Amino acid sequence: MTLTSTQLAIISLALLALGLVIAAGALVATELRRARSGQAIGRALRRDVASQPETTTAAEIAGDRADIELPFHWLNTRLGRALVADEDRQLIDQCGFSSRRAQLIFLVTRIALALLLPFLAYVFWSAGHTQRAVVIVLTAAFVLGFMAPKWLLGRCAAARRERVAQELPLFIDLLRLLQGVGLSLDQSLQIMATDFSHVLRVLGYELTFANRQYSQGRTREHSLQRLATLHKNENLVGLVSLLVQVDRHGGAIQEPLRIFGDRLREHRRSEMKERIGKITVKMTGIMVTTLLPALIIVTAGPGFIAIFRSLGVVTK
Repeated sequence: MTLTSTQLAIISLALLALGLVIAAGALVATELRRARSGQAIGRALRRDVASQPETTTAAEIAGDRADIELPFHWLNTRLGRALVADEDRQLIDQCGFSSRRAQLIFLVTRIALALLLPFLAYVFWSAGHTQRAVVIVLTAAFVLGFMAPKWLLGRCAAARRERVAQELPLFIDLLRLLQGVGLSLDQSLQIMATDFSHVLRVLGYELTFANRQYSQGRTREHSLQRLATLHKNENLVGLVSLLVQVDRHGGAIQEPLRIFGDRLREHRRSEMKERIGKITVKMTGIMVTTLLPALIIVTAGPGFIAIFRSLGVVTK
């Protein structure tokens, strides 16, 4: 008995659906076991609520319970590490979502879009088209759904890196100003993270994260490591190295900050000149393609019209 291509496609889809149902059943069984474990942990937490300090709020306890119930173990599986690679985790951190919950949301979104878009394309578009066209569209929908979350994260991370480059001169000026009034380095970083977060949206967030790690007992070098390496900014790496050296060996920081700020402004000035040069070249091409035809028509148009009229008179 020979099977047609349509029958083979239907059998393949049925087997795929059966495999997804089996996988979903395994996940549901695993989640039921983890839910029972989470309920036991929740009961233990409720018994310990009375021993919690008064500063611990009910929202924090509820957040801890919610984190316990989330399936973070998916991220540590082989499939989770393949779908949320180290590059994807770095992009999530660069976007300001430095939590395992954001990684889990990214994982679920990528899987859902990779399955939902081909399904919608098959349901609403496959009728009346050839099998080859349907396969191409389903493959394109799968790739689009799989890569769309990463593309969105990449754009967000690029915007935040550009924001870091714009905030860095202001960061240096504020740090130099706070150091000039007699504050220590720790006090200056704390004030910049709390009072100037509305103007330093990215660097203020990173400073808050670094100060939290420093207050938990980590060294200044280790707490600023994320700030130095996350956004891939060489000027920021140099500034962090300067702060670490001052924190380790002491000494005045105003003059090094002034020199660093002048060098950064000179670097930004050279970048602006380079951008202006590129814009000039681009505008030259645009002017040639748009203004030159109009200029030729205006200047040479009457001459061509006169030539055509004279040729017409000669032919008569």
